[in-house]
Amino acid sequence: MNSRTSGSEGAGGRQRPPATRLSALTVSQDPEQSWDDLVRFWEEMEWPEGSKVEIIEGIITVSPAPTYRHNLIAERIQRCLYSVIPDDWGIFQTLAIAVPSRLGMLIPDLVVAPRREDTDTDTHIPAALAELVVEVTSKSNARHDRISKPAAYATAGIPLYLLVDRWAPDGPTATLYGEPKGDVYRPLSTVKFGEAIKIPAPVDVTIDTSVFPDK
Repeated sequence: MNSRTSGSEGAGGRQRPPATRLSALTVSQDPEQSWDDLVRFWEEMEWPEGSKVEIIEGIITVSPAPTYRHNLIAERIQRCLYSVIPDDWGIFQTLAIAVPSRLGMLIPDLVVAPRREDTDTDTHIPAALAELVVEVTSKSNARHDRISKPAAYATAGIPLYLLVDRWAPDGPTATLYGEPKGDVYRPLSTVKFGEAIKIPAPVDVTIDTSVFPDK
């Protein structure tokens, strides 16, 4: 595996990424290396504290922690969802979900999924277990949330994907996607900030986007 930036050794001889801008830190997968090798590297590397580390289309991507307004939107959505989901479901904020066929280890802003005790690993779950994923765009990586990640979520068969796009070209929007087929979702509804968006069963809730900060 070839790193586009050189690292240094940390305690115990483990590789540590260099102190550099997070947006510049990516590690690409060599063609001859397996998915398991890539996941092992993702699990064992000492990444910058507080960062969000994902594998997107075979490339390890390190992003800075979300801003307060970003987190506030996620918190508002989470509050709405908890009022309607079954007792044996959870809403997870830092849970990695795996889509091996897309070389993806993704960490949505929110994952709604049944709680499980019999997981094969403690670092991630299969993406197919999720019922709903939510992404709130950041200015620096909105393209991932609009293109790369929904393709992986659709491939995994996740029924619903809610994209809150604070940086949409024509102003902030919320779009619900569903009916995944292959790596494509069908847009079910789009609203501008200030309007309500309906999330259908099995979630079945209406989210008022007027409480979202825009930028």
